[in-house]
Amino acid sequence: VQLQASGGGLVQAGGSLRLSCVASRTIHSSVVMGWYRQAPGKQREFVASIRSGRDPNYSDSVQGRFTISRDNAKNTLYLQMNSLKPEDTAVYYCKARIGSGDYWGQGTLVTVSS
Repeated sequence: VQLQASGGGLVQAGGSLRLSCVASRTIHSSVVMGWYRQAPGKQREFVASIRSGRDPNYSDSVQGRFTISRDNAKNTLYLQMNSLKPEDTAVYYCKARIGSGDYWGQGTLVTVSS
């Protein structure tokens, strides 16, 4: 499966963006999908994940500001990001864990100016 992330851009602090991640084929709703990010000079970190039948998981740094969702009919994963902060600046990657393998999107850059 291939994942295509989009929706990044430049936004002022306090603003919002919605990221999308489209899969090249249907991914069962039981598959865990998530968002990760990598800021300059830092390691990639977990942001949020979702799977059917369970509450979404969020990192402490985005809890209450970001919302992850998915539209299985459109094979699309979303990340609604509100109240953005400069420290949210990073390349955001989507991921699907299918079986024992991790499938990553190519990343989309989010830049938050102060």
